[in-house]
Amino acid sequence: MMAVAGELALAALAAILLAWLLALVLSHFLPLLLNPKAPRGSFGWPLVGETLRFLAPHSSNTLGGFLEDHCARYGRVFKSHLFCTPTVVSCDQDLNHFILQNEERLFQCSYPRPIHGILGKSSMLVVLGEDHKRLRNLALALALVTSTKLKPGYLGDIEKIALHVVGSWRQDGGGGRVVAFCEEARKFAFSVIVKQVLGLSPEDPVTARILEDFLAFMKGLISFPLYIPGTPYAKAVQARERISSTVKGIIEERRSPGSCKKGDFLDVLLSSNELSDDEKVSFVLDSLLGGYETTSLLISMVVYFLGQSAEDLDLVKREHDSIRSNKGKEESLTSEDYKKMEYTQHVINEALRCGNIVKFVHRKALKDVRYKEYLIPSGWKVLPVFSAVHLNPSLHGNAQHFQPCRWEMENRWR
Repeated sequence: MMAVAGELALAALAAILLAWLLALVLSHFLPLLLNPKAPRGSFGWPLVGETLRFLAPHSSNTLGGFLEDHCARYGRVFKSHLFCTPTVVSCDQDLNHFILQNEERLFQCSYPRPIHGILGKSSMLVVLGEDHKRLRNLALALALVTSTKLKPGYLGDIEKIALHVVGSWRQDGGGGRVVAFCEEARKFAFSVIVKQVLGLSPEDPVTARILEDFLAFMKGLISFPLYIPGTPYAKAVQARERISSTVKGIIEERRSPGSCKKGDFLDVLLSSNELSDDEKVSFVLDSLLGGYETTSLLISMVVYFLGQSAEDLDLVKREHDSIRSNKGKEESLTSEDYKKMEYTQHVINEALRCGNIVKFVHRKALKDVRYKEYLIPSGWKVLPVFSAVHLNPSLHGNAQHFQPCRWEMENRWR
C-alpha cells in the first residue's frame, strides 16, 4: 500500500509540474498569438525571455549586441519579452518622443514590481494615476532645482564642497596617491545634494550615516529582487527604512519649538500641507536618487572623455582661464560666469550623448496604441531607448566619437 501511495504522490507531483510548465509556456507565448499586428520580434525562452541579453554589459557609446542584432533583424521598433512582460522596444526618435509626450494619457510608468519594495509606495517612480498627477504637480510647484538656485549661497556651497573633496586628495608631506575619481565624484555629488535637500555638511555625522545606508540602497536597486536576509535586495529595503527613520528624525527636529529654518529643500517640503510625512520622506529619497547617481556619473564621464581628447581639454581650460582672469583673486564665480562657459556646456552635452547615463525608461500602454505603422497592445511594457537615438548615425555624424564641437553647429541651426 505504501508503495502504491508513493507512486500516486509522484504521479500527482509530475502532473502538477507538467501543468505548471504548460501554463508557463502558454502565458509566455499567448501574447504572440493574441497580438499578431504587434511589431516584429522574438520572445526568447519562457520566464527569462530575452532580459539577460538585453541587460548584458557593454560600452556606453555602443548599443550592445542585443539592440544591434534586433534592430538589424526587425527594425528600430520591435517586440520582445523583457522583465517577465511582453514588451515593445523603441529605438525610434519620433516614437520615443510620442511615448513621453503622452504620459498618463496613453502610457504610464511601469517599473518592475520588486523596485517598489525599495523605493517605497509613495515614490514618484512607482505611484500611478491621480496620485502620480498630484505628486508630479506638487513636485513642479516645490521644484528642488529652482528653490535651491534661488538661495544666495547656492554656488558658494558647491564650491566649498568641491574644494573640500579636492583637498582631501592631498597627503601630508607632499606625497601623491591614486584617486578613484568615480568614487570621489559620487562623494561630491552626494555631499552637494544632501546639503541642498537636508542642510547637512560633509562633516556632519548624520551625512556619513545616510551615505552608508544610501550606498546599500543603490546596490540593491540593481540587484536580483530576492528578499532573503543578507542579500543586496534585502539590505536595500532595510537601508531605505533606516534612511526614512533618519529623515523623519530630522523633520521632528525642524518642527520642534525654537528650531531655525535652514532655507533648504526640506524647509520647502515642510511648508506644504498637501503632503503626508511619508510622501515628504519619499520626496527626499527621490531627490537624493535623482541627484546622486546621474550627476556623479556625468562628472566622471566628462573627466574620462576629456582625458581622451587633449584638444577639447585645452579648449575647456582656456575658456575657464579667460573667465577667471576677469575676477579678483578671492572672488567667486557667479551664475553669469557659468553661463559664459559655452564650450564647457558643449562638452557636457556630448558627455550626456556618448555616456548614455539613462539608457531607457519603463512605460506601459494603457490601451491599444497605434503610431504610424506600429501597434502597441494594451498592457504591454514599452521601453523608449534613448541611447539608440543618441548613437544613431543618421542623426549624429560619427555617432560613436566624442566631438563637443558638433553642438556648436546645433546651436547655429536653432
